Amino acid sequence: MANRSNEGVLQNIDWVLVMLYLVMVTMGWFNIYAAVYNEEYKSIFDTTQSYGMQLVWIVTSLFIAFVILVIDGEFFPRFAWPVYGAFVLLLVAVIFVGAEVKGSKSWIGVGAFRVQPAEFAKFATNLALAKYLSNINIKIEKLSTKLIASALFAVPALIIILQNETGSALVYAAFVLVLFREGLSGNILIFGVAMAILFVLALLVDETVLSIILVGLAAASFIFVRFKMRNIMITGGILVASLAFVHSVDYAFVNILEPHQKKRINVLLGKEVDPKGAGYNVNQSMIAIGSGGLLGKGYLKGTQTKYNYVPEQSTDFIFCTVGEEWGFLGSVIVLGLFVILLLRIIYLAERQRSTFSRIYGYGLASIIFLHLAINIGMTIGLAPVVGIPLPFFSYGGSSLWSFTILTFIFVRLDAYRFQILR
Repeated sequence: MANRSNEGVLQNIDWVLVMLYLVMVTMGWFNIYAAVYNEEYKSIFDTTQSYGMQLVWIVTSLFIAFVILVIDGEFFPRFAWPVYGAFVLLLVAVIFVGAEVKGSKSWIGVGAFRVQPAEFAKFATNLALAKYLSNINIKIEKLSTKLIASALFAVPALIIILQNETGSALVYAAFVLVLFREGLSGNILIFGVAMAILFVLALLVDETVLSIILVGLAAASFIFVRFKMRNIMITGGILVASLAFVHSVDYAFVNILEPHQKKRINVLLGKEVDPKGAGYNVNQSMIAIGSGGLLGKGYLKGTQTKYNYVPEQSTDFIFCTVGEEWGFLGSVIVLGLFVILLLRIIYLAERQRSTFSRIYGYGLASIIFLHLAINIGMTIGLAPVVGIPLPFFSYGGSSLWSFTILTFIFVRLDAYRFQILR
């Protein structure tokens, strides 16, 4: 039977991962201060300003981390399902009783205090997915396993979409990467990439022209495959599915998306130029990052962010402050820290004796990676603006608490790595 005591927890904690967390959170705090710096409020501890409140979130996050570390390691796999179920119900409740912020009904408010359950549902989903896939009777090769595992992260994602919080829902796609680590066929990845390319082409190319191109490619494929009935049926099936997908993308774009959403996509794809409208955020973001040059303008000397040229400069576009004040070199250092963090998490995940802990570790790495990729992509014009915070850097209690919980559950599981968790 597993040892239930907490003896040796401090000795077994991976302090490298903890130090990376502390360094990045501290850097984030100083960057938030720089992003909204005002000479009238010079104290970084002023809780009437966002950077002062961020310090409150940091202190409370450290308390949360401590609580997680003293919890028995067996708690997390044992209560994975109840935690997941509770957060799914909470996400549903938010649709009916949540507070609306910027058109998104995804917040629960208690007085002036607000939290976003969609952020916390990530760790609950990660626990549930790890619990399910670590079952000794589960085989990823089975279709039922793929469907159930996908449903575990698709359900909260769909509920979050109903809250009109598409950006937060998008992050749940990160769990697909976990399935590949556990043995999901690479053909599915190829299929996913092909669908993504076809999706972009459907937005860029006229539907009729793209349909003719697809039919031509299907006909040309018989040059490389044998002209047999089986090959004809497979090629025909792929062609019909592709044509249906192209038509559905075109239909959704024209009839479902809101005008401002269409404009954002068109600006991103270069079909429209709107530097003062839909493209303003990204345009100002790229100006701020580019103006930093090699070494940056210096701490607290950024003009683009300081004078509010960049919207959401302390939250979704916090990386602009890094680029403007720290320059290319500082940006590389920040990105390097994220790479080290991800590699450390993967290394720790691979040394786990417990399948549950390994899967949870890969879930953590996947979530951080997707947040990083989308957030940086937004700031440099490679991804649509969907409101994804930069982990540990962006202002906000929900985001910081969520990533703290995600990270320190894994730290606790790793400290318990000599035991087998199920």
